Amino acid sequence: MNAYPLPRWATSFALPLLNLLSALLVAALVIFLLGEQPWQSMVILVKAAFLNAEGLGYTLFYASTFIFTGLAVAVALHAGLFNIGGEGQMYMGGLGLALVALSFDGTWSPWALIPLAILASAVFGAAWAFLPGYLQAKRGAHIVVTTIMFNFIAASLMNYIIVSHMIGPGQQSTSSRQFLPSAWVPRLNEWLPGLGQSPLNITLIMALVALALYALAIWRTPWGYGVRAVGLNAHAAHYAGVSIKGAVIGAMMISGALAGLGAVNSEMGSGHHLTLNFTAGAGFIGIAVALMGRNHPVGILLSAILFGGLIQGGFDLSLEKPNIPPETFIFIQGLIILFCGAMENLYAPLLHRLLVGRQASAHV
Repeated sequence: MNAYPLPRWATSFALPLLNLLSALLVAALVIFLLGEQPWQSMVILVKAAFLNAEGLGYTLFYASTFIFTGLAVAVALHAGLFNIGGEGQMYMGGLGLALVALSFDGTWSPWALIPLAILASAVFGAAWAFLPGYLQAKRGAHIVVTTIMFNFIAASLMNYIIVSHMIGPGQQSTSSRQFLPSAWVPRLNEWLPGLGQSPLNITLIMALVALALYALAIWRTPWGYGVRAVGLNAHAAHYAGVSIKGAVIGAMMISGALAGLGAVNSEMGSGHHLTLNFTAGAGFIGIAVALMGRNHPVGILLSAILFGGLIQGGFDLSLEKPNIPPETFIFIQGLIILFCGAMENLYAPLLHRLLVGRQASAHV
């Protein structure tokens, strides 16, 4: 039982906001110690990420991937599973997508090729998550340990496949050949020229649809009820007739499929090839997105946009303020994870006392 019971608005809005402000205050102190003005730096960051049309396009481009990786973590968390293998699952999703694109981009039309490649990314991601889910459900192997191991296995496997089998003759970069245009998803600046040259593409629309389907599946279907029941109390769920093993394996496979879909944005929407480290840590950022968003679709959307803005605005800020290196924003991401994850209830006692005191005053 929670020692500091709070109303839903406090746990869903007030606590995440206070935690975010705490992380930003610590970040402001670091920027000050680096010899720059925190407020001026924040203004530059916000303008570059949100108040410039092209910058906003880049922010939403990054956010599109983070929505998928955040949803991947959130689905598993509802089942009581801490899936930190999104990085590896996204890697494998990218491999499945690339295999389809490279095999058929010269012969198939985009109307057939793009949906098949997207499906392949989800299937490969789900297959990679199935094994940790199976080991947890059938053998009791802890999901955190196995997903960490599978991240390293996926990275090593990708390195072998790309270097040994996908690099073209005479090619120096560790990547596959570029996909032909039939394997490129449409960019939104084709319909909205005001977005400039940003790589924002229809993956954003896919991500918004995924958020809606996530909300529907988790809170409006028997499957979602079973998953949440297992996450809250596995023993009670078992006596209620829910298959614990089925819920665990199913949640992990859905989680892996969502992480795999995160590869669509960078491979088919931007880089148009499979390369090493194309995930760029998005699987780990998804953990922060889910925790800060409290596993709620609106929270995940806002958190993903926040992290996308940190990347886009941080890049421009590091160009204007040489004293602030790009690594500073990795540090800020870590602070947000710290306050919204490990220290998520830091302000719960204070809020509880304030609310209890206010209620007591109202009854006087």
